[in-house]
Amino acid sequence: MSTVILTGQPVPGSSIETDLRSLGFDVRPAADAAEAETLLAQVPADRRVAVVDSRFVGHVHALRLGLTDPRFPLAAIPGAVTAQAAGRQALTRAMARENSAGGGTALAVDSLADRVVTALDTDRAGVHHPELGSLVAVVPADPQTRNEARQAVAAVDDEAVRLKSAVKSRDGFFTTHFISPYSRYLARWCARRGLTPNQVTTASLITALIAAGCAATGTRPGFVAAGLLLIFSFVLDCTDGQLARYSLQYSTLGAWLDATFDRAKEYAYYAGLALGAARGGDDVWALALGAMVLQTCRHVVDFSFNEANHDATANTSPTAALSDKLDSVGWTVWLRRMIVLPIGERWAMIAVLTAVTTPRITFYALLIGCAFAATYTTAGRVLRSLTRKARRTDRAAKALADLADNGPLSELGARILPRTSLGPGFLWAAAGAVLVPLAAWFDGPGWSVVLAAAVYVLLSSEAVARPLKGALDWLIPPFFRAAEYGTVLILAAKADVNGVLPAAFGLVAAVAYHHYDTVYRIRGDAGAPPAWLVRAIGGQEGRTLLVAVLAAVLTATQLKVAFTALAVAVALLVLVESIRFWVSAGAPAVHDEGEPA
Repeated sequence: MSTVILTGQPVPGSSIETDLRSLGFDVRPAADAAEAETLLAQVPADRRVAVVDSRFVGHVHALRLGLTDPRFPLAAIPGAVTAQAAGRQALTRAMARENSAGGGTALAVDSLADRVVTALDTDRAGVHHPELGSLVAVVPADPQTRNEARQAVAAVDDEAVRLKSAVKSRDGFFTTHFISPYSRYLARWCARRGLTPNQVTTASLITALIAAGCAATGTRPGFVAAGLLLIFSFVLDCTDGQLARYSLQYSTLGAWLDATFDRAKEYAYYAGLALGAARGGDDVWALALGAMVLQTCRHVVDFSFNEANHDATANTSPTAALSDKLDSVGWTVWLRRMIVLPIGERWAMIAVLTAVTTPRITFYALLIGCAFAATYTTAGRVLRSLTRKARRTDRAAKALADLADNGPLSELGARILPRTSLGPGFLWAAAGAVLVPLAAWFDGPGWSVVLAAAVYVLLSSEAVARPLKGALDWLIPPFFRAAEYGTVLILAAKADVNGVLPAAFGLVAAVAYHHYDTVYRIRGDAGAPPAWLVRAIGGQEGRTLLVAVLAAVLTATQLKVAFTALAVAVALLVLVESIRFWVSAGAPAVHDEGEPA
């Protein structure tokens, strides 16, 4: 159980002890700083501990935000400070220093908790100060101020604030206006029944898989049911995040589930639609795989751009200034959020089109919409990068190199080939991204594609030969994804044998999972997957060359078996390592707030 050390003289009529116990704290009173320090030393080092001023007046939700959020080692609000195991040493040092400075005397006027927070901030200990908004959290100095604070507490409904804050402040139009107005109440219903965000996330996945199964029937009733279930799955998808924010149930496992299940749900649904279309005599596997490739490349553009620029210095851009200006006008905000086709709008479109049209029309609309959104967002980011005067950090360059996913062949090329300064790295990556898919498109499976893939290995090595700090070097990972996934798609389509495209779909899905896993590790400041894993699955350039060789030397039927075996091998390796990492103690305790686009 978490422990609160309540400092100072008790205040008659105060509900602070009751409020703290309602949040799951064991309350221990301390008359002065010396006793508070003694009690602090008695609390086991692996447990959360808080120091709260007994004169505190405020909302229970303010205390919840300040004292129970698991994401931060140290956190504070006025009159209260808390530490988890990682921040315990810093809290102990600050407490000892304040005790020595105050001589251990009784706390009559000043607040020990606030003095400790000041000391921690001076030490740059990384104290999290949550945004309270209209919530009240004060330590009144006199009876009049106390009465005014109590009136302020009574004037604000903290449950209404809690419900409102459960919804993301920045979300898509469809989610904001058609889902969140009632899903927040579903989140509260789940919280009051002891359900966890992970359980809701799992329910959303199961619902989406059932929707995919309904789509796979290939019947009109199945398509209608699939559309309805997909929308309900999205409602649950919104609910799990709102439940996490409502009850502050953030967890390492939850971060992994929420980050990966959205992709698993959407791509499984694509497969269900393709199976349903096949039952009706229409082969749309190439469209399904194309939609997955396009959507994954869209995401890596977002991730790569954000990683390249989130800590850039001297960050100025006329394009960014114009974007900020447009965001100050209400209707342009919603229009721009809808144009990029975020997950809410995208799933709503897929659900409606599934119910009333055919899988082929659904995929055509999806491809056109995603292509337009990708063009819009990528063009804007290129303009920002070209007009921005910024220096990118070593951390950003390392993140881009990790996202590139180059393997042993690229490493070998970097050691044996002379380095050249002919052009920036992104141009070499762009050349490779065009070369191999074009060779596959014009010549189909054959040795010309193998030769192109071999050249691509050299281009990949050259692209990342220098630190990725150029203005457009964030394009290198998206170019690599387009080259690898596009080559698999085109070679599978050119094979023209039933079963090759579904096997290619499985292969791209397994590799894409590895790339998404890399993204979320980097987001959590946990670094890229281990080097042995990247080498074991060949790196992006090694897999591209292997696929080209397999397509050249095997018959179409054999290629189907080879793609299936490769998909299973990659999936097993990356899933086992991913699960090991995300359930380990070293994984980042964050909650994914949804895709950036």
